[in-house]
Amino acid sequence: MRHIVSATFGLCLAVAGMAGAQPASRSAVVVELFTSQGCASCPPADDFFAELVSDPDVIPLALHVDYWDYIGWEDKFADPAFTDRQKAYARMAGSRMVYTPQLIVGGLDRVEGNQPAEVKALIRRHLDAARAVTLTLERQGDQIVIRAVSQRAFAKPVRVQLVRFRPEETVTIERGENAGRTVTYRNIVTSWQALGEWTGETPLAVQTPAPGADPAVVILQESGPSAILAAARID
Repeated sequence: MRHIVSATFGLCLAVAGMAGAQPASRSAVVVELFTSQGCASCPPADDFFAELVSDPDVIPLALHVDYWDYIGWEDKFADPAFTDRQKAYARMAGSRMVYTPQLIVGGLDRVEGNQPAEVKALIRRHLDAARAVTLTLERQGDQIVIRAVSQRAFAKPVRVQLVRFRPEETVTIERGENAGRTVTYRNIVTSWQALGEWTGETPLAVQTPAPGADPAVVILQESGPSAILAAARID
């Protein structure tokens, strides 16, 4: 069943309060890396992905998949939900295959393997594209206030999503294709939560729990998953 965002949160804020909101960051390009500790081809892409972490125009998110675990090393960051998300992207592209490593730029563009030049070009293209949605975040204790304005209503409601991630962790891999490697992973996604949907007809003003020290990202994305209309990070 589809839930419109105001009903999902149950906590609507007055639109007048939006005037004082300060953006956590300007809307950045989300780059999703589908990777695995058990995949021999992944470390070079993991290294390139780590370079993106310092770019303020990019929100890099690493989603560890579970379909390499059978090789002999269980990726402790893996989540079947991340495998499902990658498969959903494949279905949207009309593909029956998923790959690791794979990067998705802006919810639309798929890059298989370690292709830094191609990914950087796609990031620039997404940054240059006109944006119809303005998104701001504000932390209030264990809550995050989400505010957004769209220049137009959407043909279909977009998904409001909350992502939490661990900035860094080093792992020594003892078995499988990467046995003997010690790898430092960055921006490891720990949860990806759908909060509700937004039509864009009126400004969005809601708040949601976000306890703990891990940074948070809010993503407004067309269903599918498809194009990401806006994204912002807050620590």
